Amino acid sequence: MEAKKDTAAKPPGGAWAGRRGGPDLTTGPIGKTLIVFALPVMGANILQSVNGSANAIWVSHVLGEAALTAISNANQIFFLMLGAVFGITMAANIMIGQAIGADDKALAKRVVGTSTIFFIVVSLAVGVAGFTLTPAILSAMGTPQDARADAIAYLQVIFAAMPFIYFFSFMMMAQRGAGDSRTPFYFSLMAVILDVILNPLLITGYGPFPRMGIAGSATATLISQTLTLAAMLVYLYRSGSILVLRPNEWRLLIPDLTIVRTLVFKGMPMAFQMMVISLAAVTMMTMVNGYGSQTAAAYGAAVQLWTYVQMPAMALGAAVSSMAAQNVGAGRMDRVAQIARTGVFYAAVFTATPIIIIYFADPFVLRAFLPASSPSLPIAVHINSIVLWGFIPFGMAFIFSGIVRATGAVWPPLLAMIIALWGVRVPLANVLTPYLGSDAIWISFPVGSLVSCLLAAGYYRWGGWRKSRMLVTHPRGEAADTGMGPPQGVEESETAAGVAEEVRRSALSGPSRPRSEAPAE
Repeated sequence: MEAKKDTAAKPPGGAWAGRRGGPDLTTGPIGKTLIVFALPVMGANILQSVNGSANAIWVSHVLGEAALTAISNANQIFFLMLGAVFGITMAANIMIGQAIGADDKALAKRVVGTSTIFFIVVSLAVGVAGFTLTPAILSAMGTPQDARADAIAYLQVIFAAMPFIYFFSFMMMAQRGAGDSRTPFYFSLMAVILDVILNPLLITGYGPFPRMGIAGSATATLISQTLTLAAMLVYLYRSGSILVLRPNEWRLLIPDLTIVRTLVFKGMPMAFQMMVISLAAVTMMTMVNGYGSQTAAAYGAAVQLWTYVQMPAMALGAAVSSMAAQNVGAGRMDRVAQIARTGVFYAAVFTATPIIIIYFADPFVLRAFLPASSPSLPIAVHINSIVLWGFIPFGMAFIFSGIVRATGAVWPPLLAMIIALWGVRVPLANVLTPYLGSDAIWISFPVGSLVSCLLAAGYYRWGGWRKSRMLVTHPRGEAADTGMGPPQGVEESETAAGVAEEVRRSALSGPSRPRSEAPAE
């Protein structure tokens, strides 16, 4: 009762709550907080998908089905590269969220400084390597010959834009870790508006703009991401955000090796998970390519709809990760369990809704990406009839994985995804292809998703993720003892706590003090 009284007696987030970037996610009703936080995330996802769809519409209707196939192949590589950085951004998100949940500003600033320089180096390396290896990558995918030249032109510009895209992604995730999902939405809106305006102008060469063809679509992305990132950084500086460093804090850009180690060892399993998903998608795309451009174009059109279907679960997954991370930092494991239950329920309901709409609206919605007379249109309708329902269990699995990752348990979700995709989906498609043809590919999607959900739910229910040690702090409010606290006697160097404590000590530049003795901000 005393802990409750202390928590209520002071404003959420401590003295620097107004500069933490968003609301305190460790208090208030979970259902409402989750929805309010997730809506801007979903809005940003919708904007990105609308942007991708607009690009696909312009390319397919102006440049033809072969160009759409080129974008579909190139985007698989693009998403693979984004997946590679996702884990690192999520690790930074979780560290920032836990530090803010515990009111540890020094640690949050240290994470921001090291993460900034880390992402600059990684994004430049990926951009240069990807630009150079684009032809070889597309050859390995078996990209259809009639789409190869366009795919190379598109993907090389995308790789040139990769440093800006990577850093933009990091800043978006960092703001969500700080509890702010609205600001990233506004800047996503800015990026999409610029991209949608520039896309047709650069593709067709309207007015004073050069006619760039399919490369114009990628160039629009490069320009929009660069300008929006610059505007975002200016805004964060002027608003006094904790996520940017002032001149007197530039020393924090010197990499803290402890934080780098945490980003790598905690982030890479999450990056591998996204890469496993993306590599499986590339493998499936390669199998689809074997059936020719018509089937590949049908698959590309169907994938455009699938992005909308997955958006509610992806938004909720980002929301539960940020909420769980702050509650982990605050020592509120009771709220983490409630967040998981609420998130899974919402993911099932909100994923089923667009699926039902698409089932009733096909083939009309597909005509946005394929002409009504296209032979690819009935193929796309058939693909959707088999695949769509499988996104419901996949969305639920996404929530379970987001919860357990927020405690530092990053390997089990990766292993579950490897089993579901590479132990079930890809082999099943290969085994059934001689008997079912292309239907084997479509059937493997929902089967793999169902296995993923069962594995994620099983680990959440019976796994040891609750025993993962948290960031060592003095929480703002002690939760009731649920018996789920960290076990005693665990070697600190073998847990997340050991790393977190090293980070904390480095950030404070001296022995840690009880929160009650720390000077007020």
